[in-house]
Amino acid sequence: MKYRYTKFTGDALDELDLEDLVSKLSDLLLSSGFGNPHGHNEEERTMQALHDAILDALFNGGVLPEETIERLLGDPADGDQDEARSQLEDLIQQIIERMTDEGYITAPPDLDGERERRQGRGAGQGPDQPPVTFEVTDKTLDFLGYRALRDLLGSLGKSSYGRHDTREQATGVETTGAPKPYEFGDTLNLDAAATLVNAARRQHERGESTSRLHVTHEDLMVVEGEYQSSCATVLMLDCSHSMILYGEDRFTPAKRVALALAQLIKTQYPGDALKVVLFHDSAEEIPLAELGRVRVGPYYTNTREGLRLSRRILDRQRKDMRQIIMITDGKPSALTQPDGRIYKNAFGLDPFIVAETCAEVAACRKSGIMINTFMLARDYDLVSFVRRVADICKGKAYFTTPYTLGQYVLMDYMDKKTKTIH
Repeated sequence: MKYRYTKFTGDALDELDLEDLVSKLSDLLLSSGFGNPHGHNEEERTMQALHDAILDALFNGGVLPEETIERLLGDPADGDQDEARSQLEDLIQQIIERMTDEGYITAPPDLDGERERRQGRGAGQGPDQPPVTFEVTDKTLDFLGYRALRDLLGSLGKSSYGRHDTREQATGVETTGAPKPYEFGDTLNLDAAATLVNAARRQHERGESTSRLHVTHEDLMVVEGEYQSSCATVLMLDCSHSMILYGEDRFTPAKRVALALAQLIKTQYPGDALKVVLFHDSAEEIPLAELGRVRVGPYYTNTREGLRLSRRILDRQRKDMRQIIMITDGKPSALTQPDGRIYKNAFGLDPFIVAETCAEVAACRKSGIMINTFMLARDYDLVSFVRRVADICKGKAYFTTPYTLGQYVLMDYMDKKTKTIH
């Protein structure tokens, strides 16, 4: 029996970091309709789109070593590129199957049929047949939220997290500093050991017996600490059509920030609550697990209805702090009338719409709800309206971009988590 030995070159799939690849595919997996802003009913998550995105990630995303890519492409001087193309197609097919097996996507069972359809060889699968699609799983959304949080906190240079500010003094105080002498007005977080040492030292200096200690006001020592409050947050996302128009996708970064914020709360502040409200022609609350699958539509901006729904949600929350984080790129242009009809006016700031919206802002303020607004555009009318909102509710208004939105939102959230009390 004869044996033939060849050089082992390894399997390209073994060299692939699947988590890194999923991160590179996040724009596709969280797609908001930007690829086809006028075709609202056309699904972007097709197997062909996934194939093309993986191909781009392999060659431009740095998920494979250069040597592996060169081996896949083969030597152009050989003149036989069909085999190289076939190997590349097989690799992409294996990647899709592995993503399915590990629960990142749910794909149709007949992936071979889809590959033949792309190559024009599928029987009964002509160009008029609808494309085969895939679905993003909760595991993928959870993972993308974790990666977004890690990247955002890394860019902020934060190695630790803060705690929410609170004006109320309560239990649940964590010691963070050295003891200090008690002063009038301090919360009496008594440091018993330091207080007794002070009493013993004072009596010893006065030549008194220390067999029995007599504690006086001047002996009292208190500890500095941080009180961790609980916070209920409603994230209000504008999903009107302007969020994907004008050559920029603003909704996908907003979804990514929401997923990162959910990860932050789940891992660092499990006592906090986060709800998501979409506002467009009207408003609706959605489960956080569905956020990654949401797309924008041909909608106007009904800001008042979003605030009204958010206020109702927060009124049911028994938390120390209640706040609304509103992410928008457009001025209010719609209003729900008492009879349920939607009044719309996209031209300038409609006085009727603005007045009703500001009345709802005042109602939020009366309920003790803070509103912080993150603006993804700097339209004059929008800036004017948001500043008015900030004045009414004593909140903050941030001028930001899709690229810096996450840093602003997370910093604002974490800055509210720190208050030193004595």
